[in-house]
Amino acid sequence: MDYAATGQEALSRVESAGDLDALESLRVEFLGKQGSISGLLKTLGKMSPDERKLEGPKIHGLREAVSEGLAARKQALEGAALEARLAGERIDLSLPAPEQPRGSVHPIAQVMDELAEIFADLGFAVETGPEIEDDWHNFTALNMPESHPARAMHDTFYFPDRDDQAREMLLRTHTSPVQIRTMLEQGAPLRVIAPGRVYRSDSDATHTPMFHQIEGLVIDKGIHLGHLKWTLETFLKAYFERDDIVLRLRPSYFPFTEPSVEVDVGYAFEGARRVVGGSGEGPGHAWMELLGSGMVNRRVLEAGGLGPDEWQGFAFGVGVDRLAMLKYGMNDLRAFFDGDVRWLSHFGFSALDVPTLSAGVGTPA
Repeated sequence: MDYAATGQEALSRVESAGDLDALESLRVEFLGKQGSISGLLKTLGKMSPDERKLEGPKIHGLREAVSEGLAARKQALEGAALEARLAGERIDLSLPAPEQPRGSVHPIAQVMDELAEIFADLGFAVETGPEIEDDWHNFTALNMPESHPARAMHDTFYFPDRDDQAREMLLRTHTSPVQIRTMLEQGAPLRVIAPGRVYRSDSDATHTPMFHQIEGLVIDKGIHLGHLKWTLETFLKAYFERDDIVLRLRPSYFPFTEPSVEVDVGYAFEGARRVVGGSGEGPGHAWMELLGSGMVNRRVLEAGGLGPDEWQGFAFGVGVDRLAMLKYGMNDLRAFFDGDVRWLSHFGFSALDVPTLSAGVGTPA
């Protein structure tokens, strides 16, 4: 059999194929299960060893040549089809842009940017730490040894393995470990915030197993509660874009601060919505617990490598999710994580809604 002539004829027919359907028909004719070249390959089993050595390379060479020809012609036809499509699909730039689905900035991300902007203006730097934390940084260094009852306040996700120092590993329950890491790495004075994700085993309309928190820490000489209250008032006025923010400090207990205070903010009702601002007293007004804070405990300063007789400081922590709910009128924390496009479309922000101190972004896009 003249394999060269067979190959030339097959390649000639391949080159003359006018479209992809015709090319596919030729592929089946030559290389399909019942194809002519596939039939030649099947004859190799009936040949003697000497005949197979002679005929086998020729048949395989024929098959490879036709396969390469088919692939090259397919690429050429697809390229020509693309060129024709590009030439035919022209856009009239004078027409208005068509409505297209668009993404939005999640309220949590937006509030994180707002908070970073506000605290940057107050001279705070942003610090971060690992979300998988060890027991020492998350609890012990924050004045919560293993037997401390305050550990019961945190429903913690523990890992089965320990680190190289035999410390238990866990998903951090607050961003406070960043305090310890920053003090150990940078010393004092310090003025930092630590935003990030934290984890606790809790879930309902106002709690989720993963949520967002921002921690603030100031370490310097001569720091007292007056500095803490001024910082919180200035921050909340900028965040809620109101000057009538009134705070109430109540004695409380946190193992990592002493004295410790809960901070309440005055609010008023507008329909079913609570709006931060006002005196907190009188008809239609009330107080709402917003965050925890206090003066950094001496033992925490010592764990951070600082002398408590020389350095003093205050710390505060607030849930970013709660701040977003209060400012933008959301009533169920779980909606933050449902991924409902309708909710995201309503509460999401445009990428151009850049938070500034001169003019906030008071309502979602």
